[in-house]
This record gives sequence, structure tokens and C-alpha cells, in this order.
Amino acid sequence: MSESFATSQTTRLIGSAGALQLDQRSFAFRAGAVVLGTLFLALASRIEVPMVPVPVTMQTFAIAMIGALYGARLGTLTVLAWLGEAMVGLPVLAGGAGGLAHFAGPTGGYLASFPVMALLVGLLAERGWNAERPLLAFTSMLAANALCLAMGGVWLAGLIGMEKAFLLGVAPFVIGGILKSALGAASLVALARTAKRGDAQ
Repeated sequence: MSESFATSQTTRLIGSAGALQLDQRSFAFRAGAVVLGTLFLALASRIEVPMVPVPVTMQTFAIAMIGALYGARLGTLTVLAWLGEAMVGLPVLAGGAGGLAHFAGPTGGYLASFPVMALLVGLLAERGWNAERPLLAFTSMLAANALCLAMGGVWLAGLIGMEKAFLLGVAPFVIGGILKSALGAASLVALARTAKRGDAQ
């Protein structure tokens, strides 16, 4: 198989804008992708380091990846579906938690930011901030993580005050956000390379 054809096939799979172009698939395929996405988010939520008042998890990594791979529309829908599962009590949040109480407590602002994160990363991926431009992919995920911390911090400040909110709900998560953004960009590059090798065979 020629290099140019392999590159074309990779672009089709990963998407010229960095997404899987799921909008071009059938409704059943997209519905299945949403279900798989919610499972991925639930599994990522299980990877946690307990902290007070908000635990460190791999949720934001998973959300950024969903946005980048699924695109803005389906990525946002997938995150909303996952949050809907949490609202009805399914154990899909950090530590296997679920229920409406988590949307009104200290984590409420972070949870509200998650669909916006997916939307932001998806929109930027559709504009070329993707595996072909790893630094821009990293930047988009970092911006999404910063947005999450900003929204979560503002909500938390209303509960415990601005200073405590920053010290407990923002500052401890900055380095993690940077590392997860780098991991997300590296994962996109790895997926693109894997797809390219598969097309070349």
C-alpha cells in the first residue's frame, strides 16, 4: 500500500480535524459509541487519589479524549449522558459515587464544567488542534483543564470561601492538569501512528 494512500486512510479514521468523524456513522453506531464513552468515563473515574474536598481522578483526561476523538457534538452528548447516569444514581463518578447530591456539593462546579470541556476540546480538534499538531492538542486540553478548575473553584468558593477554594480545590490540581493534558496529546499521536501502521499493512 502506498504511503499516500496510508496517510489518506489514517486521515479518514482519525479525522482531518482530529476526531473519529462519528457523525458520518449510522445512528446505531453513534449510540454504541456514546455507551462505550460513558463506560470509559466511569472507568477513568475509578482511578482516583482521595483528597479533601475534591479527589484527583482521570476524569478530565477521559473527557478531553472523548472531546478530541468524538468531536464537539457527540463528545458533549457523551459526557452529558454519563452525568445523566450519575444523576439517576449509577455509580459512575469518582470512587463509584452517584446521585444528585454530588451536583450540589463541593464537586458541583467541576461536574458542570465537564460538558463544556468536551465541547471546547472537540471544537478545537475540529479546527486542527489534533494529533497532527500535538502542541496545539496539548494546549486545547490544558485550556479545558484550566476551565474546569476555574468553574470548580468559583463554585467551591461559594461554599468555603475564595482562599480555601483556591488552596484546596485549584492549586493541588494544576500539575495534574498539565500532566493529563500531555498524556492526552501523546495518546492522540499514538492512536494516529497505530492507525497509520494498520493502514500500511
